[in-house]
Amino acid sequence: MSESNVNGVEIEDTFAEAFGMKYSRILVTARDKTWLDTVCCSATGFATSVIGCGVEAGVEGYTDDTPDKRPGAFLLFFAMGKKALEEQLVTRIGQAIMTCPTTAVFNATESDTMMDIGAKLRYFGDGYQASKVVTGRRYWRIPVMDGEFVVEESFGRRDGVGGGNFIIMAESSGAALESARAAVGAMDAMPGVIMPFPGGVARSGSKVGSRYAFLKASTNSEYCPTIRRQVEVSMVGKGVNCVLEIVIDGVGEEPVKAAMKAGIHAACSVPGIKKVTAGNYGGNLGSFRFDLHLILKKA
Repeated sequence: MSESNVNGVEIEDTFAEAFGMKYSRILVTARDKTWLDTVCCSATGFATSVIGCGVEAGVEGYTDDTPDKRPGAFLLFFAMGKKALEEQLVTRIGQAIMTCPTTAVFNATESDTMMDIGAKLRYFGDGYQASKVVTGRRYWRIPVMDGEFVVEESFGRRDGVGGGNFIIMAESSGAALESARAAVGAMDAMPGVIMPFPGGVARSGSKVGSRYAFLKASTNSEYCPTIRRQVEVSMVGKGVNCVLEIVIDGVGEEPVKAAMKAGIHAACSVPGIKKVTAGNYGGNLGSFRFDLHLILKKA
């Protein structure tokens, strides 16, 4: 294998352009795995892209090492600014986690910059809420109909990276889907990253701007197979009939690079993949540049 070829699949000499974002990692717990899966789905729903959702979120991983000794999951939330991130956490914890039976939520982001999340949610207790300090950390107990909801008072915030990506170009929908599932499966267990789109996969990749003035983003027409003969420039080569994009958000550059490398290798293990490339805007918008050949070459 060379950095320009993996299992016979061409890796285009290009780069993924990513952006600086603010992120927070939280730890949510529940009575059992059924309710834990339920709250994870609820809290990270409608969080595929900041373009329309305001936040990008996903499950980073699972743990049994939790403050209340119950099953837990780490969730990552990414937003374009600190205000948006704080607003999203207050809303999602209040509406999607506190409402789910048996749950509790704790800060899992070591940071000098803290957000008053539980401190704001406590008012839902209507004066009946109570607090307790354990090893220097304050927790709020909010009475709810199945007992009480425990939420930590403050949550950390750090700088992260959003929009790392690669694009799978395949001869068929079946090959593309199998390849994408293999890629996401390889990256799912890696720490510090999430793939925020449905199943980790985006079929509606976007470009900046539109012919309609009221839209800030629109379909990435250069990569749409059905209109390859209609667009001025098409990136869909001969024999390619399905294109899927995988977007990676991470707590830093290195986790994103490691995930992209593992994902590309897994994607190229599936027959019927013609090429792997990446989405960028010429390097003029994002502050991070992930060169595919350099990532694959790195030990």
